[in-house]
Amino acid sequence: MNDKILIVDDEREIANLVEVYLKSENYTVFKFYNAADALACVKRETLDLAILDVMLPDMSGFTLCQKIREEHLFPIIMLTAKVEDMDKITGLTLGADDYITKPF
Repeated sequence: MNDKILIVDDEREIANLVEVYLKSENYTVFKFYNAADALACVKRETLDLAILDVMLPDMSGFTLCQKIREEHLFPIIMLTAKVEDMDKITGLTLGADDYITKPF
C-alpha cells in the first residue's frame, strides 16, 4: 500500500511539480489549491503526510495546520515563500514538523 500525501498550494505550478515528483516515487497524492477542500480530504482519508503552503486563498496554512493538528498526528511540512524566522517559529509552534522555503 502506498503512503498517502496531501499537497495544498494555491500556486498550481508548485503543486503540480510536487505531485509529479511524489507520484514518480509511487506515493498516492491528494492535491488541492485551497484549505476547505484539503480539510474535507483530511476528514475522509487516512493520510501519512501533509505538505502545506502558508499563503492560501481561504485561510492561512498556519490555521490549516492547526486545524489538522486538532485531530491528526501525521507529519506536516510547511512549504512556503515566507522566509522570516517568526513565520518558521509560528509554523512549528502550531504543529508543523518541518518548514521548507521556496524555491527548493
